[in-house]
Amino acid sequence: MSKSAVIQALEKQQLKKNVAHFRVGDTVRVHIRIIEGEKERTQVFTGTVIARKGSGLSETFSVHRVAYGEGMERVFLLHSPRIAKIEVMKEGQVRRGKLYYLRGTSGKASKVRGRVARRSKIEETQFAEAPESEVQNEEAASASSAE
Repeated sequence: MSKSAVIQALEKQQLKKNVAHFRVGDTVRVHIRIIEGEKERTQVFTGTVIARKGSGLSETFSVHRVAYGEGMERVFLLHSPRIAKIEVMKEGQVRRGKLYYLRGTSGKASKVRGRVARRSKIEETQFAEAPESEVQNEEAASASSAE
């Protein structure tokens, strides 16, 4: 096994299995584990994703927010063990790969247009199958009660 193959195998073990699907422009809540001395707590950072960089274990994303009139930005490692959870609050529709232009804006200028989310094929098949089985169950229940 070559050195790069060993490194790739180690990196594959470190990758998170269930990473939330989000894109640039989405508003996310990042739950971060913070250790202070012997205590551990979770802190939430909410903002707009303005960039995603890299791939594999070293993939990062930048989150921008304006709080108390001051813009702040944090860069997170996607597969970091410090990140407890990533929630997608709102999906945004953008036409850029990086939204660095949001850095100097405030108010309505820093608004990202919302996306009307289309369900994925997996979700559509789950929703399509559920009503049919419910209808069959209802028919069976009504037939047994009619007898």
